Amino acid sequence: MPYEKEIEVARRAALQAAELALRHQRAGLKPETKSDGSPVTIADRENEKLIAGILEQAFPLDGLIGEEGTRKESRSGRCWIIDPIDGTRDFVRGNQLWAVLIGLEADGESLAGVTHLPMLGHMYYAARGTGAWRDEEPIHVSGVDSPETAVLCVNGLNRVSHQAFGGRLLGWMDNFWAIRSLGGAPDAMMLAAGEADLWILHKAEIWDLAALQVIVEEAGGKFFDFSGHRSIASGNAAACVPGLEQTTLRFLER
Repeated sequence: MPYEKEIEVARRAALQAAELALRHQRAGLKPETKSDGSPVTIADRENEKLIAGILEQAFPLDGLIGEEGTRKESRSGRCWIIDPIDGTRDFVRGNQLWAVLIGLEADGESLAGVTHLPMLGHMYYAARGTGAWRDEEPIHVSGVDSPETAVLCVNGLNRVSHQAFGGRLLGWMDNFWAIRSLGGAPDAMMLAAGEADLWILHKAEIWDLAALQVIVEEAGGKFFDFSGHRSIASGNAAACVPGLEQTTLRFLER
């Protein structure tokens, strides 16, 4: 299987990082505020060190980029992109919607990815040409093709008014069967597993998206930025089932 070792190592790193994060959580957390206003904890930083160390030992020629500052130049053309705790606000508050994200990229293309949602008890993973998986079972997006039967996920509703489509969003949401906003990783994985049908994230970095993109696409979904390009570096993202692709693009591009 392509990227079998990469997925195996990334899954192991994600499991160990989740265990470390929970130990820090049980010991008590003192969040700090980063320059962008987001929280960070010792668990974020220690998780990133742990994951980076495991990946570097297994793939010494690969590069590394992490949300908390890890940087290593690639000698192989490949780079691992790490979000040690995606959803730190959730993690700090003790709710279940945080994740460990590990993606492998080369030439702007996400090659493999792992999304571990430890408190929900699921590990999602995929590599190009292998399909997408939750735990040990294959997953696929739904066949929904109409907003009237679709679940729409929109993240960052507290700041969506600043977007070009902000004034149109509430009326557009009236067309959908249901609306959810759990967070980037859980919403994207619901889409990949056929439990939601359209996902919009108006602010994102590459570490938020590298693992998610390949899983969504290998599950049969469509992934693009707000301009319709397959990029994880545009600062925003959307994904959907094939039957809602044109509906989504028309809304974002108007």
